[in-house]
Amino acid sequence: MHSDTERCVRAVQSRDARFDGWFFTAVLSTGIYCRPSCPVVPPKARNMRFYPSAAAAQHAGFRACKRCRPDASPGSPQWNERADLVGRAMRLIADGVVDTGGVPALAARLGYSVRQVERQLRAELGAGPLALARAQRAQTARVLIETSALPMTEVAMAAGFGSIRTFNDTVREVFALSPTDLRRRATGQAGQAGQAGQAGPVSGGLTVRLPFRAPFAPDNVFGHLAATAVPGVEEWRAGAYRRSVRLPNGPGVVSLRPGQDHVRCDLSLTDLRDVSVAISRCRRLLDLDADPVAVDDLLAADPVLAPLVRRTPGRRVPRTVDGDEMAVRAVLGQQVSTQAARTHAARLVLAHGEPITDDGGGLTHLFPDVAALAGIDPETLAFPRSRRATLLGLVAALPRIDLSPGGDWRAAREDLAALPGIGPWTVETIAMRALGDPDAFVGSDLGIRVAAQSLGLPTAPAALSTRAAAWRPWRSYAVQYLWATGDHPINFLPA
Repeated sequence: MHSDTERCVRAVQSRDARFDGWFFTAVLSTGIYCRPSCPVVPPKARNMRFYPSAAAAQHAGFRACKRCRPDASPGSPQWNERADLVGRAMRLIADGVVDTGGVPALAARLGYSVRQVERQLRAELGAGPLALARAQRAQTARVLIETSALPMTEVAMAAGFGSIRTFNDTVREVFALSPTDLRRRATGQAGQAGQAGQAGPVSGGLTVRLPFRAPFAPDNVFGHLAATAVPGVEEWRAGAYRRSVRLPNGPGVVSLRPGQDHVRCDLSLTDLRDVSVAISRCRRLLDLDADPVAVDDLLAADPVLAPLVRRTPGRRVPRTVDGDEMAVRAVLGQQVSTQAARTHAARLVLAHGEPITDDGGGLTHLFPDVAALAGIDPETLAFPRSRRATLLGLVAALPRIDLSPGGDWRAAREDLAALPGIGPWTVETIAMRALGDPDAFVGSDLGIRVAAQSLGLPTAPAALSTRAAAWRPWRSYAVQYLWATGDHPINFLPA
């Protein structure tokens, strides 16, 4: 996108918010970089330069615009759509891998050498993994500065900076303000459009606004998460979806509430160093970096789906904060109702989950990790013997199957399909919700087959999958529109 100068200039001159996050506009005459929808008068085309990432603009010596907050743009939808090295690397960087283990850890997770990873990222994004992680740390620092009363020393450590000096230098370089000035400015402008959160004292908690590209239909994504919520781990309370999360430095609780132009995210964390990772996982859970216009344009070209898209545009794919958890829950949901799957999962949580304290609600546990599930006594599982064997086989295999944001979609599918009791429905459910593949398709799902029958589509899984080829590469989103034809609770916000 950033290399198509004419298209980028048109997007900037029309202040097209759809392209926020796709590219960044640097202005030679002012030395700043902006998002395409910046409200200021567009600069002359000859003074514009375009970069594929905020890190690349920063590396070229430009500082962030104080009006449009380009560092707080929605993420590029490319990183949720692409399964190649660069896409996987960007998802892992967002998940904090570079901050916790450095570039060698990133390369090891990807299965490439450090040199190959550096070369690929620089070629496509104009910046290496360290610069990309640094840009993310700068954004985290800004969130903490503007939304909390933490001392600057604690902000620096929580954002992942190794020293106060590096923290101060980075903030000044990126935002052209000292950390103190940034907080003072945010406090004076609280409540204005574009503000990342509301300033106020916190202790392990803060509120962040998560932007998204319009249109956004909250009913299906929040409705799905609420209808399938595992008691003790997830809940719908006072208009918000809440759940416990396992983070690198300790457990946390996130609360997500849909708004008109953002999702309000309340975080209660054991360790504020997990802020960036928690935000990234919440965005991924709600699929907030999607490009709904591109998705809906393609799906609406099909006369069968067009009325569904027109009725409620902007449906998202409900994903997960933990790939292993979603894989276990997919097996528990095989050939049973939503309520039965919740009951089975709740029993596992009570028996093997790690207890937590939730002062703001009724959450009691983290979902059990693979290590905790490895010691399950199959006789304690209240479902058929064949499904017990499937669950135990999956748990034994999960340590060698990468279902993280940086996982290889093709390899993970092959590994899952090779396990006894794991069929196409389970593989595609995990691919859609855990791996985040936008083109997964659960053609054998009962709800999909019922929808197909009502719409005059083939109902046999093979024939339906053939018909669904026209919806590539957005078949995961087509699933959401097909599900929406029914009256299941997953399609509606709870009262």
